[in-house]
Amino acid sequence: MSLGPDSLNADCTCITLDRAALNNALETEIGDPSFFQKLALTHPTLISNVPVFLRYEHAARMAEIIGAIETIAKLEPYREAALQSAPAISQFNLGPVGVFMGYDFHLGGDGPKLIEINTNAGGALINAFLARAQKACCPAVENVFPGQFGDHAADAIFMEDFYGEWRRQRGDQPLAMIAIVDREPEAQYLYPEFLLFQRLFQRHGIGCVITSPAALEHRGGRLWLGAQTIDLVYNRSTDFSFKDEDHATLRSAYLAGDAVVTPNPWTHALFADKRNLVRLTEVNTLENWGVSRQLIEIVAKGIPKTVLVTRNRGEELWAWRNHLFFKPASGFGSKAAYRGDKLTRQVWQNILDGTYVAQELVKPSARTVVFDGQHQVMKVDVRCYTYDGNVRIVAARLYQGQTTNFRTPGGGFAPVLWQQTGSSHPLGCSSSADPRHCG
Repeated sequence: MSLGPDSLNADCTCITLDRAALNNALETEIGDPSFFQKLALTHPTLISNVPVFLRYEHAARMAEIIGAIETIAKLEPYREAALQSAPAISQFNLGPVGVFMGYDFHLGGDGPKLIEINTNAGGALINAFLARAQKACCPAVENVFPGQFGDHAADAIFMEDFYGEWRRQRGDQPLAMIAIVDREPEAQYLYPEFLLFQRLFQRHGIGCVITSPAALEHRGGRLWLGAQTIDLVYNRSTDFSFKDEDHATLRSAYLAGDAVVTPNPWTHALFADKRNLVRLTEVNTLENWGVSRQLIEIVAKGIPKTVLVTRNRGEELWAWRNHLFFKPASGFGSKAAYRGDKLTRQVWQNILDGTYVAQELVKPSARTVVFDGQHQVMKVDVRCYTYDGNVRIVAARLYQGQTTNFRTPGGGFAPVLWQQTGSSHPLGCSSSADPRHCG
């Protein structure tokens, strides 16, 4: 029997994650034999056991949508509109374009739909290791999905992106020290990934420290951590405009050009502020900016219609709420985001008092997994990690509930495998099969 990606996501419950291989890879990278065991205890729902299967044309369509957005974002009218509503610090640009942009998609009935864009999207390096540790449940999988169970070049590509950011601001000067910066870094859910990045930088001969922004000092035209100068900041903070007191030093060094910061407030304003999705789905606005008909058609098909929530249209949006998803303009990680059919009147008033956008609801696709011997249907978000408009790695997040949460047993990050054009899948996986074996 021949099955495509949609059928495999519904019926194939093979467990393909080689956790022993993942354990060995992480041990080698960190130099700590207990790293994976600790990760499994502290983050039991970070990594799923299964991949997500994707149609080749859907993978190509996501890349096309991303390319169209990045092209439009280079137009001066777009940038003027995006920066006009952004904090003053966002006007400042020294060249870096932002590592690990995250373009998040739902796979709707008529193809992928972009639901949001994130700067400093976490999980890329974890997913690179996860992809390497995947193994075929039977040889036929490798014949249909060749070469997609691991990308050994990902580390080098990620490293080149950081060098690219450095060169955009510093040219040929040597890069000696990187600081991974976030508030209370050891308390962050993805702190294990910080450690993986630290080892990646060190393996390429670059020093690396992990620190909170409050520990930094700006003096003598340099950014410092104690007696150590910092050349580049890999910014994992969600204070996107550095407005909190904890980020005063980083703000000062950034505005003075005394540190390369990636991603930075300029990048966030141009891409991740959700009011940009409003602009990208206003056909008349795009036409007035001189955007080509081809690009307009790509974003019109690829981005759900998004509007700004205002009191003037409050009654209209409330009446249509069951078809909408509401998100704060500067939000992240699904915080304070609501499906319209779940809204209470009190929450609705909070939305009207804030700065929100309303987006046409696109239901996520599904993936069946087996957990504790039971079949579970998970929702699927697909994330493309990019640099300068180029897709670096594609991963999925499996979850149950309203939004991605990394709290669903059996869910978490999952690698994405896409079927080669013209291929059909020979497996006969079914929900009644042993979940560890197909065929």
